[in-house]
Amino acid sequence: MKDWKKTLITENVPILKAIQVIDASALQIALVVDSDGRLSGVITDGDIRRALLQGIALNEPVGRIMNRNFTAARIKTSDREILETMQQKDLKQVPILDDQGRVVNLKILKDLIQSPQRENWVVLMAGGTGSRLQPLTNECPKPLLKVGNKPLLETILENFVESGFNTFYISVNYMADMIQNLIGDGSRWGVYIHYLREKRKMGTAGALALLPVRPEKPLIVMNADVLTNVNMQHLLDFHTAHHAKATMCVRDYHLQCPYGVITTKDHRLLSIDEKPIQRFFVNAGIYVLEPEILDLIPRFAFIDMPELFNRAMSNHCETVAFPIREYWIDIGQIDDLKKANGDFFENFR
Repeated sequence: MKDWKKTLITENVPILKAIQVIDASALQIALVVDSDGRLSGVITDGDIRRALLQGIALNEPVGRIMNRNFTAARIKTSDREILETMQQKDLKQVPILDDQGRVVNLKILKDLIQSPQRENWVVLMAGGTGSRLQPLTNECPKPLLKVGNKPLLETILENFVESGFNTFYISVNYMADMIQNLIGDGSRWGVYIHYLREKRKMGTAGALALLPVRPEKPLIVMNADVLTNVNMQHLLDFHTAHHAKATMCVRDYHLQCPYGVITTKDHRLLSIDEKPIQRFFVNAGIYVLEPEILDLIPRFAFIDMPELFNRAMSNHCETVAFPIREYWIDIGQIDDLKKANGDFFENFR
């Protein structure tokens, strides 16, 4: 049994500490207690990502973002009753409290039931030419460039396989045969890999129209030039919790102006902001789509993912942003490839 006591933190510790506690444990929760061990609130990955979207700094105390309206159970509550509560409220953890409200245990959903095999398909977009990585991509497609000790696409696949995914579609165009010959049908990983062969460039969303049948579950789509250790279960949970039809992963990006920015009114100088920093969320190239969103993709036409999201929003579909706080890099240029190689062994096996 995992040590639930490692999830205990106090209300005044910074949010960054809560992130470390959640990431260090497979329990996916931090329990906020007072000096006597009484439960004050809980923090999950979703709470942290909502804080990031609100621009709350990671050095703020966890008391600012913790959920005080939590569900807990008493010592004498049976596992069957706890499981029923979890299923009714869509919870993955329930703290167990004594009569004084002190934490004495933590019940985990996957310990109470046998986890089903993941049924979500994963589509990896690997059809690009990688022109910004020339001359490296003159004889090797970008997804097969080595990062660390193996091709990038192989690392992406293995990360998904380790997370329980077993059905993959890879869209290919540029040097398609080389990709298919190296990666194969998935048998060496014990999974199924199929290929969507683009006869012409179809964009970062167009190849989804080549899927042979419509999926039954939300579909994860990811660019095959992105290296990340995002927890895909957190992503799917976020998508479901927000009743989204389409979820886009976003990354916090800062841009600093190298000059003092001047505000004027007519000829009068009103303010000087020296080298201000602008903060944006940028598209991270990872998405979750409900099956019906695929109906918005034209057959055999070029369409990029931002246009698909614009269509979804125009059709009043619920579209949400999932902020990435884990390691992430888009390997679009040679400097990015060099950085990814330098980062690889620190973030991946």
